[in-house]
Amino acid sequence: MQLENHLILEDTLIKEALLKINKIGNPDLLTLFVVDSENKLLGSLTDGDIRRGLINGIDIGNSIKKVYHKDVKYVVDDKSPDYEKMNYLRSEKVKLVPLVNKQNQILKLLDFSVQKVILPIDAVIMAGGLGSRLKPLTDSTPKPLLKVGDKEIIAHNFDRLYQFGVTNQFVTVNYLGEQIVSFCKSYKKEINFNLIQEKEYYGTAGALSLINDFQNDTILLMNSDLLTNIDYEDFYKSFIDKEADIMVASVPYQVSLPYGIFKEENRKVLSFEEKPNYTYYANAGIYLIKKSLLKLVPENEFFNATDLLEIIINSNKKLIHYPIRSYWLDIGKHEDYKKAQNDILHIDFD
Repeated sequence: MQLENHLILEDTLIKEALLKINKIGNPDLLTLFVVDSENKLLGSLTDGDIRRGLINGIDIGNSIKKVYHKDVKYVVDDKSPDYEKMNYLRSEKVKLVPLVNKQNQILKLLDFSVQKVILPIDAVIMAGGLGSRLKPLTDSTPKPLLKVGDKEIIAHNFDRLYQFGVTNQFVTVNYLGEQIVSFCKSYKKEINFNLIQEKEYYGTAGALSLINDFQNDTILLMNSDLLTNIDYEDFYKSFIDKEADIMVASVPYQVSLPYGIFKEENRKVLSFEEKPNYTYYANAGIYLIKKSLLKLVPENEFFNATDLLEIIINSNKKLIHYPIRSYWLDIGKHEDYKKAQNDILHIDFD
């Protein structure tokens, strides 16, 4: 969506405004936002506003000052998103909302027909692996570009992040990286892609040392070969509420023992449990990290995300895990890929 297609100066004639609305195309987004010469938000204008003005006798040759709404809904760009306001706007079926700075200048438009919220997060998507376990599918195609349903694996992640307003997305590439670079360059213009070329494979977190232009104080690190509809808004809220240094998404992993198990002390049986079930929580490969902690990542070295977790634990910083309550799948093997093709038909991404 081009911002300039939805902006109009307040001294514009009604006829010109109608022509501009007609060019928008998308029937769900037929709204113009009235601004002054400094791009400050003054109001909003729809074809309905113009129609009512004409019915009331206002001439088409008049300026839009006589018909536009000065009581316009907007969201202020802030490090602490106004979740209540955004949820209210969504509930009111408001689809197009200006995001303004503290000077009331429009920065961009939020399309709530696609996006749920705007999270102050930069995402780093690790897409440099070999995908060896999926050969021969990955002989000439990098695993992130294998399709699940009608969309590439990595595109599912791009779009899910975009749904939550995460538009600043870094993608690290290595194996067949030129294909991923080309794919990103032709993908959604609304997403600000930053392509990071690894000279060699730096593990699941080492490439963080190659990035020095993060815009936000919270970094989301994830593997590109995940298929998930995780609620990133709830994930981020939990990260803030728990005052975590790092929060790692987790998935339940159940172990069922086929035998009766003794609970004992010095070989004295204290109790007996028949075929017990145990639930453990496994690392899901999605992390929220305070930007200040990235100084712990060594430069140009192999370094895994689990190495960073070990450092955090050993330094008594706060590492919290977040159980994913929705769908998650690590597409590592052929059976996983087959499962993903079946599951994609039933995953709710709304």
